[in-house]
Amino acid sequence: MNRILFSLMIASFLVLGGCFDPSGESAGQQEPGTGAESHRDKGHADNGEAHEGEGHAEDGEAHEGEGHAEDGEAHADEEAQGGESGHVELTRSQLERLDIDLGDVRSGTAGDLVSAPATLKYNADLIARVGPRLDAKIVEVIADLGQPVAPGDPLAVLDSVALGKAKARHLTTKARVDTVRANFERQKRLNENQIVSEAELLEARARLAEARAEHDAADEELKLYGMTPEQIDAVQPDTDQPLSRYVLRSPIEGVVQHRDAVPGQTISANETPFLVVDTASMWLMIQVAESDLAGLQPGQRVDLRLRSYPDRIFSGTLNWLSTQLDEETRTARVRAVIDNPDGTLRDGMFGTASIQVESGSPVALVPTDAVQRLGQRDVVFAPGEKEGEYRAVPVTTGAENAGYVEIIDGLEPGATVVVSGAFDLMSALTASTRSAAHSH
Repeated sequence: MNRILFSLMIASFLVLGGCFDPSGESAGQQEPGTGAESHRDKGHADNGEAHEGEGHAEDGEAHEGEGHAEDGEAHADEEAQGGESGHVELTRSQLERLDIDLGDVRSGTAGDLVSAPATLKYNADLIARVGPRLDAKIVEVIADLGQPVAPGDPLAVLDSVALGKAKARHLTTKARVDTVRANFERQKRLNENQIVSEAELLEARARLAEARAEHDAADEELKLYGMTPEQIDAVQPDTDQPLSRYVLRSPIEGVVQHRDAVPGQTISANETPFLVVDTASMWLMIQVAESDLAGLQPGQRVDLRLRSYPDRIFSGTLNWLSTQLDEETRTARVRAVIDNPDGTLRDGMFGTASIQVESGSPVALVPTDAVQRLGQRDVVFAPGEKEGEYRAVPVTTGAENAGYVEIIDGLEPGATVVVSGAFDLMSALTASTRSAAHSH
């Protein structure tokens, strides 16, 4: 019995010994507290990584937000700077494509502008209706419509029987003068030698005076037909050119605007088949209401806006006021002279004239289209130092009337600004600002 108990104790000991590590540590267990510390460390690590990731994310978002904010502020600064001192530079091709006109800032007030309908007419001092001074037949037409001519240039070749007869009288009387003069010189020598009497010499002198008078009369007739003394002296007999031929010439410089002439046509002395016009300046006929006449006087500036050129302004000077009112419209005609160096203005064009009446407290006046909005400021464009460069000048505007606006601050009368094409410059400036913003 004791042996059996002893054997069971030994077997139990062996079984228990196999479950333990020789070092005394269990294979399936860790040291006391090790598992808790491991879990705590892992938890701290996970939490640390999470917090660190969140921190970096927050920092990145903060820096990114700050970067966007700074970029936004920078862009805002750019736009503000453009509003204060923005400028635009145009290439040569852009200058040729855009219609940009410069003009001087006028002086006055918006309330002192008289606006009235107006019509362009040819300057009557610069036109010539050209025709013959005697009945003639057209042999050849030289100048056609639209052809520029200078003083003395030929318009047509004519043939006139009356002119041929007048030239023949000129030649006849000239030959008679030469003959009578030679006889007078001979009688004079003979009288000096006492061969002929004094009475015969006086008779020879009288015949010479008569011949000269007839010749002078023939020359005057040719002058009445429009021939110059040089042309009269050039008339010679026995030439290939008939005496009845002559050239109708332009008396002024200009352009052939009207032609009513064909070869073979017979025209009389009261007809003018050619009209030559010099369009270097035009007349502007303005219909002004009776109530607006009091402040008008010659010498005042006149600005014209045309329906066919809505973006351009043509300037001239008032030089005549009618003393008669139209009974039906109660308006009076006034006239201005407008320069037209490029030939843009044409007879019959209709538009609106603005006349600046004298004011007690004048300010700068510019066309309404010259003022553009840049950011929070009104600006007017002025030419820069280089060709194609324009800068935006901040201005303070006042009252507006008849297509003009007062500039209270920022410009002085007489300054040069862009009066036409400011919208195109504004578009170019805005486009360049957007390009600079996207590049950031």
